[in-house]
Amino acid sequence: MMGNRMADPGLPQGLNIVQLTPGAGGMYCGGCFRDNALVKAWRRQGHQVLMVPLYLPLKLDDADQSGQTPVFFSGINVYLEQRFPWFSRIPRWLNRLLASRPLLRRVGKAAAKTRPEDTGELALSMLRGEEGLQARELEELIAFLKTQPPPDFISLSNALLIGMARRLKAALNRPVICSLQGEDGFVDSMPTDFRVQAWDLLRERAQDVDLFISPTEFYAGFMRRRLRLPDEKIKVVYNGLELAGYAPATQPPAQLAIGFFARMCPEKGLDLLVEAYLIMRHRNRFPGLQLRIGGSLGPTDQPFVDRLESRLKRNGAWADVRLAPNLNREAKLDFYRSLTLFSVPAICQEAFGLYVIEALASGVPVVLPRHAAFPELVFATGGGVVCEPGNPNSLADALELLLLNPDRLRAMGETGRRNVLERFGVERTARELVAAVQNRGQPVAAK
Repeated sequence: MMGNRMADPGLPQGLNIVQLTPGAGGMYCGGCFRDNALVKAWRRQGHQVLMVPLYLPLKLDDADQSGQTPVFFSGINVYLEQRFPWFSRIPRWLNRLLASRPLLRRVGKAAAKTRPEDTGELALSMLRGEEGLQARELEELIAFLKTQPPPDFISLSNALLIGMARRLKAALNRPVICSLQGEDGFVDSMPTDFRVQAWDLLRERAQDVDLFISPTEFYAGFMRRRLRLPDEKIKVVYNGLELAGYAPATQPPAQLAIGFFARMCPEKGLDLLVEAYLIMRHRNRFPGLQLRIGGSLGPTDQPFVDRLESRLKRNGAWADVRLAPNLNREAKLDFYRSLTLFSVPAICQEAFGLYVIEALASGVPVVLPRHAAFPELVFATGGGVVCEPGNPNSLADALELLLLNPDRLRAMGETGRRNVLERFGVERTARELVAAVQNRGQPVAAK
């Protein structure tokens, strides 16, 4: 089954949309990139969009579409309200001072050190919405939204925000939609007691959401089961990319290079790719083969990356490795163009993987594990192959087979790029998402 894949050209223009997106402190965040590009596309299509940052200012590699909109649920206030319930009674002027962007930017770097297993109580409180310790923050947000033009719908960036939906709907009488973007990994990393309570709250509060948007068929089915949603309450709209600037290298890279671009953590399988690379070096079929590692690197992942660096050095491979953390947009585009092949052998139940589309938009074929959303993306784009998940030998074999066949490698890159340009641009995502909201509650169309 497939959600509504084609936007209706007759959809109304000039909708008012509110997009609520949490910032991630000093780290780049895929969800922030996605929402920022989506808001930009909606505006180009004639809609009025208010993008509201939550917790912390957004850290982006493009112009921030939230402008000077105040940050709500200030990370400082939210934390202090959780630790000291009396803090919710402080004067409004102090509450607003602690939500100032300059102050939040300064504390944002510390926020990058937090881990899901350390924030269980806070996550549960946020899922309780108007019944949680941050109820005052929710009322502040509602009071602000009432000063703005009434929205046609309110869009939540991810399911960890659905505690807000009940009160938002009651106060504003507008539908609330919610994107699903891999929240299960965060929730499942909590200690057992918090994890069980969180899933119970997610199922309860999911009833307050009018429509969930999944980025793939795989994740729609996965979350439909975990949240116990009826079929008509979830639709599939592929995540889209701001395609400007993505292009193949004008000349093939002088040196063969395998690339990784994602958060540098075990969940994304960086250690598996390092092992596959060492296997390939031992076989020595491609002398001088490089490994280029880019993506988000924060304080909590630095020890993991340090261990991988030590392993590569012990095996005499470090001289052929390029580490490029936290790149801006232009540097990221150059990074992708420098690659021959791309792989993120994630072990988590990846909902989408925007990095797959970025690589293919750059004409770089992909090798991905045969699980989660990856087979669906490979099938939809024709730009790569899949291999046995969690197995560095299988990954090394798949990478080598493509490197040994330059014609096939080139054809895959061309096919993948063509299909990404056709099906995975953010303009199409923006249109299809509006269409899904307009048609919510209708039966899902056959593929």
